[in-house]
Amino acid sequence: MQHRQLGKCGLKVGAVGIGGWLTFGGSVDDATTDRIIGAALDCGANFVDLADVYAEGRAEEVAGRTLRRHPRHHLVVSSKVYGAMSGDPNDRGLSRKHVLESCDRSLQRLGLSYLDLYFCHREDPSVPVEETVAAMDHLVRAGKILHWGTSCWSGERLAQAVEVARDLRMTAPVVEQVPYSLVDRGMEANLQPLAERLGLGITVFSPIAGGVLTGKYVDGVPHGTRGAATPHVAGHLAEARQAQVRRFVQRAAELGYAPSTLAIAWTLHNERVACALTGATHPDHVRQNAAGAHVRLDTATAAGLAAIFA
Repeated sequence: MQHRQLGKCGLKVGAVGIGGWLTFGGSVDDATTDRIIGAALDCGANFVDLADVYAEGRAEEVAGRTLRRHPRHHLVVSSKVYGAMSGDPNDRGLSRKHVLESCDRSLQRLGLSYLDLYFCHREDPSVPVEETVAAMDHLVRAGKILHWGTSCWSGERLAQAVEVARDLRMTAPVVEQVPYSLVDRGMEANLQPLAERLGLGITVFSPIAGGVLTGKYVDGVPHGTRGAATPHVAGHLAEARQAQVRRFVQRAAELGYAPSTLAIAWTLHNERVACALTGATHPDHVRQNAAGAHVRLDTATAAGLAAIFA
C-alpha cells in the first residue's frame, strides 16, 4: 500500500487505515474484529484508529489483544480523549486531569506502552487551550505519546493551539482529523489551506459517507444497520442525493470498480489527505476499501465524479 507522510512530521501512514467506531467491541464480535484488523494489516494498512469512548472502552480492549500480537514498530496506533467516560464531572473534556488520566487508561486497555497519535476528539471551550497543550506536551515528554492532534476543531482554535505551543516551546499538534467524502467536502475551503500553512497533516473519516456511497441505502436505511446508528447518514439521503448516488454507482460500474473503492480513491486523489480511515464489519469490506489506495484517478475523472454531487 502507498504510504503518505503526516504533514511535516516524520510519521508515515498507509493511505487507507482501519477505525473502530461503532464496530470494535460493539456491533462486531471479538473474533471478527481480530480478522478485520488482520485483513487491514495484510493489505498494507498500518494505521489503526481508536478512541476511549468507542464502545465505552471495549474497542480499545478488543483491538489491543490483536495489536499486541504484531510487531509494534509496524503499527501506527491512535486513540482519542474528550468524551465522557463516566458520570464524574472530571471524567470528560480536555482538562489536564482528564487528558493525563485518560491516556493512562487507554494504554492499559490497549496493552501498549505508547500511542503514536493522541487526538483531542473535539474542542473543549471550558478549558484554556494552554492547559490542553501543556497536558499533551507532558505526555510527549513522558514517552506516552509520540505526536498529538485534533479532530473536528475549528480553524481558529486549531491555529491558536499551534501558536500557543510554539510560543511556549511546547509540542504542537501535527494532524487534524475531519470527515471528508464526495458528499462532504467542507474541509477543502477552510481546513486544507490552514493545514498547509501550519504544516499539519490531515486524516479523514467517513470517506464513503457512512456507507451512503456504496449505494446500499438509496432505497432506505434498514433498522439495525450502521447507517441507522450514524446520524449524518440520513442527511446524505435526501431525494436529490439518492439520484446522485445512483449516478455515482453507475459510473463506478462503468469504470470497473466497486463504489466504495472508487469513493476512497477519489478521497485520496486529494494529495493533502494522508490517510482515509474506514470502518468494516467483515474482512471482505477491508480488502475492498484498501483497493482504493491502488487506484490512480486522472484529473478529469476525479472532477467528473465531484460534478455528480455538485
